[in-house]
Amino acid sequence: MAVGSVEREGDRVQCHLCERWFKSVTAHLSSHGWDHIAYREAFGLERGASLEGDATRKRRAALMRKRRVLDPAIREGVDRGIDMARSGLLAKAAAEAARGRPQPEQRRRKTLRTLAEIGPEARAEGRRRQGTEQLKRTAAEAAARLGYGSIGALVRDRVEAGASLAAISREAGLHKDWLTRKLAIVDGEAADFATRADRRWDTPWLPVLAELGFSDVADYLTDRHIVRHETVWAIAAETGFSRKTVESALARHGLARRPHVRKRNALRQRADAIADRFGFADIAAYLAHRRAAGWSWQAIAAEADQPQTWIRRRAREAGL
Repeated sequence: MAVGSVEREGDRVQCHLCERWFKSVTAHLSSHGWDHIAYREAFGLERGASLEGDATRKRRAALMRKRRVLDPAIREGVDRGIDMARSGLLAKAAAEAARGRPQPEQRRRKTLRTLAEIGPEARAEGRRRQGTEQLKRTAAEAAARLGYGSIGALVRDRVEAGASLAAISREAGLHKDWLTRKLAIVDGEAADFATRADRRWDTPWLPVLAELGFSDVADYLTDRHIVRHETVWAIAAETGFSRKTVESALARHGLARRPHVRKRNALRQRADAIADRFGFADIAAYLAHRRAAGWSWQAIAAEADQPQTWIRRRAREAGL
């Protein structure tokens, strides 16, 4: 007989131990010196799996219904069980009792059959719902760490004080972009409030940016800091705002501040010019080719007309 299943034939059930057929294997197990709990565990059966034939099981159920009517103790016990089932306490108790216990083979097979019947769209929806619940738990825990009853209350309080979502995320022990990306999922009203507040903080910028040909703060900051590699100090000087105001605007619009941006851009242009001069895609390809050809660092530096320390530093950055 297969482990994890009960073989039935009419009103009889087959015993896994002796392969004989009985109306009730439960009553038969004592002849083997077994009880029904050990039997179910040994053969991968669920604890509630019936070990009786259908007719026998129906007769027992009918008898129990009569006893429920006539016996107050049984009636009280059944009613208590029904109340526990409706309240969810029975399911919780069952889950607690099953914790740490291997899943029976019979239950595993049922689970696999059930999962196989679930369509891909339903699975995707289930994963989305589970992910949303996890995000809400994470948000609630983050708010509780700072003494707030909800993530919405935390965001409103901090935003009104002038904090960005990135700053709030870091304060709450989350990734700096967590609230920017997830707040609309866990609390749409708080996300709308933060968006309106962001626009309010952008208001002083608009007249200044209009003179520079921009209508949006994010577009201006992207152009100056990301595209043109202007420093925070240069942006502050151009707009007349303080360095802190510029840094807050960058954070508010999800733009990472780039320290030494001009120097880094100049360095990149310098490396690209050397690679282009000798027909390579980038400085890493140039250095790798020369080293593979047996060139020394001194020879490469002489050819590139750069200090040897500069060449070695680029090589380390490229992992050579």
